[in-house]
Amino acid sequence: MFGKTHGTAVRTKQLLFAAALAAATALVTRRRALQAETEHPPTGRFIDVAGVRLHFLERGRGTPVVLLHGNGALAQDFRGSGVFDRLAAHYRVVAFDRPGYGFSKRPRDRTWTPEAQAELLTSAFERLGIEHPVVVGHSWGTLVALALGLEHPDRVRGLLLLSGYYYPSLRPDVFLFAPAAMPVLGDVMRYTVSPLVGKLLVPGLLREMFAPLPVPDRFRTAVPQSLMLRPSQLRASAAESALMIPAAARLRKRYAGLRVPLNLIAGADDRIAHVERHSARLHKEVPGSDLQVLPGLGHMLHYFAQDAVVEAVNALAPPVAAIGDLPA
Repeated sequence: MFGKTHGTAVRTKQLLFAAALAAATALVTRRRALQAETEHPPTGRFIDVAGVRLHFLERGRGTPVVLLHGNGALAQDFRGSGVFDRLAAHYRVVAFDRPGYGFSKRPRDRTWTPEAQAELLTSAFERLGIEHPVVVGHSWGTLVALALGLEHPDRVRGLLLLSGYYYPSLRPDVFLFAPAAMPVLGDVMRYTVSPLVGKLLVPGLLREMFAPLPVPDRFRTAVPQSLMLRPSQLRASAAESALMIPAAARLRKRYAGLRVPLNLIAGADDRIAHVERHSARLHKEVPGSDLQVLPGLGHMLHYFAQDAVVEAVNALAPPVAAIGDLPA
């Protein structure tokens, strides 16, 4: 009897210690997230639409161009690449932090599929007076861009898709990151082990994304790791890892019916979204689409092929010679 009682007491102490350690780790994680936001504050504007507070960057005048970043990134990614400022010389450019990323909120009252994000963005377009934009999506952002083109073709001038994932395929990263999106357990993970694991994994992931070229310093400056590893952004990233395969499986059935102009750019050495399995296949399926495959470039091609991106936008909308920021 004594041995059983002693064993129970030991296990109770172990559980209490584990709980205390988890609570302390959660407090440290929260403090680091707040510190990251203090050191890297929002540089754009906010809009409240459909119950969501969205953060966005805006510059330039003329035909609107909307930029949608990929999983794990934020709107500043386009500024770091140089694409944002290059386009703003001739267009009204608006780069959104998609729900849960950067400084945009991601309410738990809905599942943030590409279609749900497209619906949110059309409401934001109305509020901001964005009419018939060229929509540029990168990586996971291409699924949102496609949803906009399929669900709201009358609202979109054309689509430019960079390094997209369009067809369901086995992705090891889904099994690695998706558990952090689970209710309760995922919340515990994001405030305890996920930031620590992420800190170990992010350098290798970035090398894969930029390969065969090195990760440029301007990316690290524009998209600080401390912002990427906040629990709020980890939740969004985990959820989109889990949603990616079913979203592509659902949207692929409608690609042939796309009725807006479509340009695609892919890196020949992309290790994240293989060209032949995704971009080349979509190009064949959508009549009248245009595909550029750039040799020597990987998934983050917009950091090294700004000219190609700008020219592809020019092909979808006439540029104007207007430079300057819109008033806040």
